[in-house]
Amino acid sequence: MPSQLVCRPERGFPVAVLRVSGTLDQVTGDALQQAVRLRLADQPTVLLLDVAGLRIGDPVGLSALSATVCEAHEWPDVPVVLCGADRRTLSMITGAPECAGLRYADDFRAAVAAARAETVPPRIRVRLRPVPDACRQVRHLVTQACASWQRSGLAATATLIATELVANVVRHAQTTMDFTVQPLRGGRLGLTVRDHSRRMPKPGDARLSDPGGRGLRLVRDLTDAWGVLPVTDGKVVWARMRPDTL
Repeated sequence: MPSQLVCRPERGFPVAVLRVSGTLDQVTGDALQQAVRLRLADQPTVLLLDVAGLRIGDPVGLSALSATVCEAHEWPDVPVVLCGADRRTLSMITGAPECAGLRYADDFRAAVAAARAETVPPRIRVRLRPVPDACRQVRHLVTQACASWQRSGLAATATLIATELVANVVRHAQTTMDFTVQPLRGGRLGLTVRDHSRRMPKPGDARLSDPGGRGLRLVRDLTDAWGVLPVTDGKVVWARMRPDTL
């Protein structure tokens, strides 16, 4: 009989909750990754995995869990907390070196209450249509945000990066999009665009005489880090900047 894994998200922000039950193995690992990516796409402050009903059927399945930890750390830089694991499951996970970045909590409800009591960092999110005027809107938004968060030194480059991210959706994805800007630790700034196209962007090798194709190269060259998080209903393209990147 094929193994099954059920990943049931719960509504709520800024704390992301995913109840995971069934068997985690090489077959069902992809389902866990996809479910977690959808939760990360909302950019929560913490990701809580309720694994009271989870069983590790194959140690190979732990690679999906370790990949989840790595993705959450890279972007949006949130902790992943495993809640309510039974003794056997906990022993297998803690014994896997690749899962060393996980946090643990015995009581799921207490973990949710503690996470919700934490201060929510500021951020601005807007929904945009795939029209050229969207670029003007995000430039204005980012300029105001940088001034409000004492990051004026990043404003010029941040508006350029934001324009390129949004313009890429307008030109290629052609779907509605959610644009988010938020201050990060250490004086950094985070920019993300979530659209509803599975087409993956990549920096082009445009020549100087070409009319376009250099946008993502600018994103790559002018940011501290950037990447793409594929989700079932599209993707999130993210970038983060720090003053010494410029």
